[in-house]
Amino acid sequence: MKTAGDILSALFDERFMQKAQGYSRLFASWTDITAKNGLASAADHSRIKDLDRGILFIEMDHPGWKQILQTKQTKFLNDFRMRFPELNISGISLILGSSDSASSLTKTGTAEEAAYSTPAETEIPAEKPSAARGYYAIGDEEFREKLIKLGQSIAADEKVKRSK
Repeated sequence: MKTAGDILSALFDERFMQKAQGYSRLFASWTDITAKNGLASAADHSRIKDLDRGILFIEMDHPGWKQILQTKQTKFLNDFRMRFPELNISGISLILGSSDSASSLTKTGTAEEAAYSTPAETEIPAEKPSAARGYYAIGDEEFREKLIKLGQSIAADEKVKRSK
């Protein structure tokens, strides 16, 4: 029986896999980086939401956590730059989560557990382009959106490389 890793390796080339692993390590590093900077409990109330054009978006469930995280924002940025130089992280944006995402952080206890929670039923929106409809079989909306953005980013990078 093939593992998920075997199947993914067959589907994607090595460069794509390395880039995906880098993003995976980035999202998983939040707990370590907060602990290193003396704010281990902050990981239970915040998470990395996105990386877009070099800006790392960190979402938290309460304005108080935003204020606390702001005190270490420069240290976080330096740590991310040192750990992930290939991602060219140029800044951090601290954002207060919506009531839905904030409640998912506090209900399950940690951001990591919230990322793995899935709804009981998955609807595939008819208005989505046919190329993206395959992603809508993934129940976790945030994970699905991150995969779509990752795919778009990689496709854009490949298009630029081909045009050179």
